[in-house]
Amino acid sequence: MARQPLRLGMVGGGEGAFIGAVHRMAAALDGEWRMAAGAFSTDAGRNARTGEALGLDPQRIYGTFEQLVEGERALPPEERVDAIAIVTPNHLHAPVAIAALDADFHVLCEKPMAMSVAEAEAIERAVKASGRLFALAFTYAGYPLVEEARIRVARGDLGAIRLVQVEYLQGWLSRPIDRDGQKQAEWRTDPARAGIGGCLGDIGTHAFQLAEHVSGQRTQAVCADLTTHVLGRLLDDDVSALLRFEGGARGVLKATQVAAGEENGLKLRVHGALGGLEWSQMEPNSLILRWLDRPAEIVRTGGPGIDPYSRALTRTPAGHPEGYLEAFANIYRAFAAAVRSGGPASDVAPGAQGWFPGLADGLRTMRFVETVATNAASDEKWTAIGSG
Repeated sequence: MARQPLRLGMVGGGEGAFIGAVHRMAAALDGEWRMAAGAFSTDAGRNARTGEALGLDPQRIYGTFEQLVEGERALPPEERVDAIAIVTPNHLHAPVAIAALDADFHVLCEKPMAMSVAEAEAIERAVKASGRLFALAFTYAGYPLVEEARIRVARGDLGAIRLVQVEYLQGWLSRPIDRDGQKQAEWRTDPARAGIGGCLGDIGTHAFQLAEHVSGQRTQAVCADLTTHVLGRLLDDDVSALLRFEGGARGVLKATQVAAGEENGLKLRVHGALGGLEWSQMEPNSLILRWLDRPAEIVRTGGPGIDPYSRALTRTPAGHPEGYLEAFANIYRAFAAAVRSGGPASDVAPGAQGWFPGLADGLRTMRFVETVATNAASDEKWTAIGSG
C-alpha cells in the first residue's frame, strides 16, 4: 500500500496573502503533505474562496482558528489534520500555536515565533506538555550550501571563528506604502500585530538565526541602533547591531527595508584563523571559500566536494537553478519525517539527520529582538542576551 501524504491544516494565508501560498507550494513539493483544512481569513468570502480554490471539503473550511482546532480534533484520527501551519501576522502566532498544541496537533509556524519572549516561553511550555513537534519557518537554513557552510565551520575548516558579518537588505518599505493600505506593509509596521520590532522582527530575525546557525557561535551581548526613516512609521525600518559572541568572535548585523532598489539581499560572511566563507541568498548555488595559504574556491550546489548531508538537500542536477521554494520544502520534508517517526518534541541538534528550525531558534531570536530593542532605547553600550 502506497504511503499516504500527511494532512495539513492552515491558519492564515488567504486570498491575496503572500507567504501562505509559498508554504503550500513548499509543503506539496515532495508529496509529503496535502492541504486538508484551513481557516484562511477572517473575511468570510475570502476564506471560502481560498478553500474552494484549494479543493477543500466545505465542511473543513473554518471561520476561525478555534473552530479549526475543535473541528479537526472531533474527527477520527485517520481523517483529522496531522499538523497546523500558522501563516498569520505575529500577534496570532502564540494563541494559535498554543491552541493547536493543546489539542495534540503538531505545529509549523512562521517567524518570528511570537510577539515577546514571554509568549515564546508559553509556546515552549505547551510543546513540552503536549509532546508535539514545533517547527519554525527560518527558510534560509534549508538551503544546501547554508548547510555546507555550517558543516565546514563545525569541522574546523576555517579554524577558530573570529568574525561573523550578516546583512539583509530590502528596499520595499522605502516609501510609506503602509499608510496607503498595502496589506503586507500595513501589518508589519503595526505594533499591535507585529510586536516591538518592525524590520527587526521581520528580517532581522532571519539574519540573526542564520549567523548563529552557520557560525555555531552564541551571541553574548549586543550594541544596537534602531531607526525609523519613513516619517510617521510606528516601528523601525532599519537595524544595525554589533555582536559579541561567547567564544570571543565579533560580529556585525545589518537589516533594513529602506535600502532603495534592494530586493532580498541576504548575505553571510564568516572568517576564522585559517580562512573565510561567503554565501548570498541572491546567488544561493555558490559558496565562496577564501584561504590564507591557497587560492579561493567556489563550491557549487550538487557539485564535487559537497558533504553527503548537504548533498541530500539538493534536488536537481548540478547547474540547474534551485532556491527559495526548494529550501522551504527541505524544512517541510524534515518536519514530515519527524511527524511520521514520532520524533521527540525537543529540538534535534543542527547537523543531525532530519534537523529543522524549532524551539531553540525561536527562543534565541525572540531574546535577540527584545535585547536589541532594550539596548537601542537606552544609553547602555552593551546589553547581554538572556539565557536560553
